[in-house]
Amino acid sequence: MTDAGTSFCPRCGDPIAEDGDGATRRERSLCDACYFSDFDLVDAPDRIEVRVCARCGAVYRGNRWVDVGAMDYTDVAIEETSEALGVHVEAEDVEWEVRPEQLDENSIRMHCFFSGTVRGTVQTEEVVVPVKVSRQTCTRCGRIAGDYYASTVQVRANGRDPTSEETDRAEELAHSIVADMESTGDRNAFVTEITDAESGIDIKLSTNKIGLKLSRKLVEEFGGGFEDHETLVTEDEDGNEVYRVTYAVRFPEFKPGDVIDLADDDGGPVLVRSVRGNLKGVRVTTGEPYEASYEDGDSPEARKLGAREDAAEATVVTVEDDNSVQILDPETFESKTVPRPDYVDEDASTVPALKSRAGLHVLPEA
Repeated sequence: MTDAGTSFCPRCGDPIAEDGDGATRRERSLCDACYFSDFDLVDAPDRIEVRVCARCGAVYRGNRWVDVGAMDYTDVAIEETSEALGVHVEAEDVEWEVRPEQLDENSIRMHCFFSGTVRGTVQTEEVVVPVKVSRQTCTRCGRIAGDYYASTVQVRANGRDPTSEETDRAEELAHSIVADMESTGDRNAFVTEITDAESGIDIKLSTNKIGLKLSRKLVEEFGGGFEDHETLVTEDEDGNEVYRVTYAVRFPEFKPGDVIDLADDDGGPVLVRSVRGNLKGVRVTTGEPYEASYEDGDSPEARKLGAREDAAEATVVTVEDDNSVQILDPETFESKTVPRPDYVDEDASTVPALKSRAGLHVLPEA
């Protein structure tokens, strides 16, 4: 005779004092022996393939390439195996360990050890998962190898060639923008090529977004402006038109440090301080500030007399009054009286002096 609270296992008929664990009602009604006869603590794939880029080490996950920064592919294989393994939902206090066995350069055997408590009983299981490392080329490296580009930034200047400082800075900004985008996980960002042109440099970039951002930063830093021109190159797999964009950046004719003589202006030459927005500077005859009109912007009509780097140290003979100073011509060493701008200290013993077709002018200290 059985107790009123006793049920029977539907598979073997043995009495069960109370229902056990299980995802379904039938599983809960099984005795421990029948339940564990079909029980798998670990669900593991028969084989795992890890696709890695042979050039940059990125790993293909889901439907995209991901930079993982692994020291070697064994670390990647361990992580991929760990994510592929599943533990039974009824298991508690689970402990596990994965031990890699390197068979050759592209083959790793993963020994996976698991333990967990189910129905008050400790269950253990070992599974072996072979991992194959498949070396391929990611989309980004394939594009780089194929010299792919979507935009070109042409760095030029009006009436002159860009200086080495300007072109070096353009290259630096291009790489900096790409680095910032890469740090956020953008794998489509790269500099394809930088080449010398007849009057500047051309920077080929992987996306139109980078080209636009670089052009804006160059104009913000050096003044001038840019225009963009689209060229249809192909259609993508969805039939959408794909364009390459050329950004023509042009810096102003004058740059900070230039000394210019303004047309139809009797105020004296100007040492250029800035060309952002509109040209700004200081009069080298008086020291008064100068700013071009809105209409003239960063390109007022003027001729260049020289630049700060052309100036030479000149000895001060005497400060005659508030408006004039006597200095020695740095070439002939003759004593000459020239306008004294207000930035020349009365105790100065030497001053930077620029000699040009317009005469001899004292410049402010750098």
